[in-house]
This record gives sequence, structure tokens and C-alpha cells, in this order.
Amino acid sequence: MNWTWFHKLGSPKWFYGISGKLLPWLSLFAAVLIGIGLVWGLAFAPPDYQQGNSFRIIYIHVPAAMLAQSCYVMLAVCGIVGLVWKMKLADVALQCAAPIGAWMTAVALVTGAIWGKPTWGSWWVWDARLTSMLILLFLYFGLIALGNAISNRDSAAKACAVLAIVGVINIPIIKYSVEWWNTLHQGATFTLTEKPAMPVEMWAPLLLMVLGFYCFFGAVLLMRMRLEVLKREARASWVKAEVQSCLGARG
Repeated sequence: MNWTWFHKLGSPKWFYGISGKLLPWLSLFAAVLIGIGLVWGLAFAPPDYQQGNSFRIIYIHVPAAMLAQSCYVMLAVCGIVGLVWKMKLADVALQCAAPIGAWMTAVALVTGAIWGKPTWGSWWVWDARLTSMLILLFLYFGLIALGNAISNRDSAAKACAVLAIVGVINIPIIKYSVEWWNTLHQGATFTLTEKPAMPVEMWAPLLLMVLGFYCFFGAVLLMRMRLEVLKREARASWVKAEVQSCLGARG
């Protein structure tokens, strides 16, 4: 089996070039999908027969919650790649994705509280799903703090990789908490493996929002990684050539 493509992923120069081609498309897809999904979901989707218009918060809450969990799984994968194959680009991805995941987790918790007030009569309950999501936020904060606290980049990368791998055990707890314990939180609103219980007028914009959020995540992650790569590889000849090319284009 030819693993050349895999080793290319560890090349900062190759990543910078390919990410520059992907970035405009991801940004465009994110803007279009989120724009259409948001307008469709908030303005044209029919109200829920039980929750009325308060259910519309799912068009922000569900994509943010899904992305928050997926992002942490990605961090664990990056941690494994960094520890096993010593790819420095894996640490770049881990460090750059952690703040995005933290923001998505915070958005999921805030929108969940907004949803919970009319549904449960309380902004917050120590429900298994909510508590495990709060733990996820603390895990993100821990990764960010650990990465900034250790001055040696290699040591910081190893420490963050270990924390990301250990912390990923919280993801199945979040996913199956509504099945393992008696909780107030409802089951999955939207999955890719089962037919949605909602009518198509309600789940179609939700699907667009989920896809749009993932495209947004990809675009923001690539932008952050490109900046970090330029920072770490500042002495490399290809970076100097890239900077001179940009300055020449502006001049």
C-alpha cells in the first residue's frame, strides 16, 4: 500500500499549499449552507406541535453540540498521530482546533439553557447530558491552558496529546447518557444513521445547518493552522518566499 499521501500530511509546505485551495470553497459552502439553513429553519419551518416556536433553537444548538463532540474526537486522533508518527502538523491541528471546540461547546451549553427554560422550567439542571457537556468544556479549557503553560513545544505537544486521548472517553458518555441514565434531556434530535422523526420541512434545514457548521469549522481551522504553520516555520525558505510573494502582490 502506498502511504505517500499520509506522509504528505505531515509536510507544512504541502499543507499550506493544499489548504489555500480548500479554504475559499469551505468558506463559500459554510456561508451558503448556514445562510439558507438559518433562514429556512427560523422563518419557514413549521412550529413544533409541543414546543411551538421555542424548538427553533435546535438549528443552532444541535449543530454546535455535534461539532463540539466531533472536534474533540479529532483532537484525540491528532494526539495519536502526533505520539505515534511524530507529525508536528498533528499538534498544530490540535492546538488550533481546541479553541474552536471550546466555543462550540459553550454555544451548545448556552443554547441548551435557552431551550431548557421553556421546556424544563429551569435554565440549568444537573442532567447527565448537560453535566458531561460541561466536563467537555473543562477538557477543552484544560488543553488550551496546558498548551500555553509549557514553554517547550515538544513537551507541550506530548502532554496535550495524552490529555486529548484520555479525555475522549467523555464523548461516548455524552452520546449515550440519555440511554444509560434517567435524564430530562431528550434523545438524539438528528442522526445520520436513522430516519428523522421530524417532517422534512423541519429536518432539512437542520441538515443544512449541520453541514454548514462543519464547513465553517473546516474553514476556521485551516485559517488558524495556516497562521500557526507560518509562525512555526518562519525560518524555512518556502515561508520566506511566500511572505515575499504576498508583499510583492500587495506592493
